[in-house]
Amino acid sequence: MGMDTTGLAHGLFRILETGDAALAAEVVGEDFHNREAAVAPAACSIPGPAGVLASSAWMRSAFSDLRFPVLGIAGNDEQVWVRLRMQGRHTGPFVRFRDGALDQAIPPTGREIDFEQIHVLDLRDGKVVGHEAVRDDITMLGQLGVFPPAPPTALRMVGWKVTGRAARAAADITARAAEAAAGARRPGDRAGSR
Repeated sequence: MGMDTTGLAHGLFRILETGDAALAAEVVGEDFHNREAAVAPAACSIPGPAGVLASSAWMRSAFSDLRFPVLGIAGNDEQVWVRLRMQGRHTGPFVRFRDGALDQAIPPTGREIDFEQIHVLDLRDGKVVGHEAVRDDITMLGQLGVFPPAPPTALRMVGWKVTGRAARAAADITARAAEAAAGARRPGDRAGSR
């Protein structure tokens, strides 16, 4: 017996918090598409559980103690709307991509993030098959000291770019996301086979 729509919504964000491959296989459809993957490592665009696990690795590499407390859920059998907060501590580089290439690397600040998001999840056959979001990224960037630019954060970002640390961080998270995607269970895999 599958999960109800509320369980699927909670399950998707639990996967992002933990990187749980078994839960990803239970919650995420093989044809899952994440519209928000455009700013993430390429592996986050892979359909199905693999892309969700890659997204989890990407976000958890930047934010320790990553949490998504749900504030409200509404929907029907085909679509669920989730209002939540994204919370955590910025302890690793937060790397954003554009067209598959490094766009921005924010060096770890140690700062807490806590901001609202709204997610729309498409459902089919008891699984999540689509995702898009409305996020308050300006608040998050403000909490990290990037917007408006705090001089120490701006100088660190420039330093990272000039010294190649930003490119190395992008390569590292790209590899981590690809590794997480490769760890996704395929239908028919046994729990202990990987």
